[in-house]
Amino acid sequence: MLWPVTVLFFVRHGLTPATGVRLTPPDISLSPEGRRQAVSVAERLRAVPFAAVYVSPLRRCVETAEAIAEGRELELRKVAGLSDTEYGTFSGRTFRQLARSPLWKQLQRRLSSVRFPGGETLPEVQQRVVAAIEDIAARHPKDSVGLVTHADPILLALAHYGGVHLDLFERFVISPGSVTVMALAGGVPRILRVNDSGPFDELLPRTGTAATATPKRPRALP
Repeated sequence: MLWPVTVLFFVRHGLTPATGVRLTPPDISLSPEGRRQAVSVAERLRAVPFAAVYVSPLRRCVETAEAIAEGRELELRKVAGLSDTEYGTFSGRTFRQLARSPLWKQLQRRLSSVRFPGGETLPEVQQRVVAAIEDIAARHPKDSVGLVTHADPILLALAHYGGVHLDLFERFVISPGSVTVMALAGGVPRILRVNDSGPFDELLPRTGTAATATPKRPRALP
């Protein structure tokens, strides 16, 4: 049976000066290496016929999305639901500082049980991210769509659609500049790529193939 298919290309923004050192503050730009990653992922995605590119409103994602949209007749659509976790007073702290916090230690034991002080819980983040994805998919039932966002939203989307308990979502890895691909066909999710850095030839539309066909199952990931 043929179903309408939405193919979602999740792109994590490129590196920032804070990546891996501290919980990234909201208003931060890409580092020089992050800008290189943005150009690189844009080139990898050049052949993907995006109907739209949706983006977290935070600067590092907008800068990454601008590289992807360059040369395309696309307007970037900012979506608050794709924004990073609101870490409250933890935002901007180094991981060394956070490691001394009892709340951070609790977070490591049970991710779903902790509210960041002055911020969100991860279940709240997952709820808004999934709501944003479902809305985007409903707008594009037969399209390929780009979503430029952060590690947490991508991880939480994978956990939701992959049937993984939220407390285990960090078993996935989402690197800066990587692409994760998921198809929603007839309401059924198919996770096609995770943390990918290779070509996407198998995911491109084929001439003469029904636009509503489910994407071909990819070969084993490298």
